[in-house]
Amino acid sequence: MKILFIGGTGTISMAITRFLALRGNELWLLNRGNRNAALPENVRVINCDISDEKSAAEKLGGMEFDCVGEFIGFVPSQLERDFRLFNRKTKQFIYISSASAYRKPMQGYKITEETNPYWEYSRNKKACEEYLLTRYREDGFPVTIVRPSHTYDERSVPLGVHGKNGSWQVIKRIRDGKPVIIHGDGTSIWTITHNSDFAKAYAGLIGNPAAIGETFHITSDESVSWNEIYGYIADTLGVQLKPYYVSSETLAVLGKDYDFTGSLIGDKACSVVFDNSKVKKLVPSFSAEISAREGIRQTVEYVLAHPECQRDDEEFDKWCDRVIEAAEKMKEDFNG
Repeated sequence: MKILFIGGTGTISMAITRFLALRGNELWLLNRGNRNAALPENVRVINCDISDEKSAAEKLGGMEFDCVGEFIGFVPSQLERDFRLFNRKTKQFIYISSASAYRKPMQGYKITEETNPYWEYSRNKKACEEYLLTRYREDGFPVTIVRPSHTYDERSVPLGVHGKNGSWQVIKRIRDGKPVIIHGDGTSIWTITHNSDFAKAYAGLIGNPAAIGETFHITSDESVSWNEIYGYIADTLGVQLKPYYVSSETLAVLGKDYDFTGSLIGDKACSVVFDNSKVKKLVPSFSAEISAREGIRQTVEYVLAHPECQRDDEEFDKWCDRVIEAAEKMKEDFNG
C-alpha cells in the first residue's frame, strides 16, 4: 500500500512509521523535517509545512494514496484544509483524535466508543471529529477516527503532574529523594499504552474497509493506579517514593500555568477502563504486550542514558516546593 503521514515523527506516529517501514509499505511523510534524522531508510519525505496549503498542494501534485494519516490536526480549520487536499485522492483518511474527548467523569466505569467540558484541547478534537464525520456522511470522505489515551514512548515517562519540559524534573525529584506531587490520593485508575503496542492496532486498521466511517480507541487493557505508576519509577531508580498528595481541584487553582483543570479534572483525575473489543474485532491479532511496569522501566532507563531527554525545569521544581510548603503550613495552622 501507498501511505502518507502528515507528521510521522511524534510520540505516537514514529512507532507506526517504524512498524510500516519494517513491514515494507511504501510510506511517505509530509513534515517540516525537524525530527527526520532517526527515520528508517526506506521512508520517503516530502519536506513541507502543511499549513502552507498552496505549497503542500504543489508538492503533492497528482499523488494518490491508499491511506493518509493525520497526526497533527488539532482544530477544525486544519481538517478543512486536509479535506481540500485529499478528497478523492485517498482511499482512507485516518485521523488521530484523543480519548480525552470522552465525557469526564464517565456515566459508567468502562469506556466504549459510544460514551469534556473542561479541556479546550479535547473540545477541539471533538469538533474535528464532527467535521470529518459530516464530510463522510455528505461527501463520502473515507474517514477513520482513532482515539489514543496517554500513549508514551521511550523519551518521556507518563505522569499526571509535570511541568512544561516533560517528565525529567519529576524523575529527578524522585531520584533525589524529594517529595513528589501526586493528584488526589493516587488511587484512581489510569491506562497507559506504549507507542509500539499502539502501532500494531493502528496498522491493522489501514486498508480495512470495515474501518471507514468508524471511531476506535486503542489502548492497553491493563489499568494501574497513579501510585503504582510513580512507584514503578522509584523502583527503577532504586529509591523510595515520597508521594505528596494534593487534590486535583487545588492543583487546578495553584497550577493555572500548567492547565491542570483540563489535564487533571477533565482527564487524568478520573478512573478509566477501556473496552477495546471494537478495534480487536477488526484487528484480532492486537494485544498490548508491554506492561506499565516494564514500559516505565524501559523509559526511565532510556532517559537516564540519553542526556538530550534530561531537560531541567527549575520553574516547575520551585512551584512544587512552594505548593508543598504552603500545604504543610496550612496543616500546621489547622492543627494549631
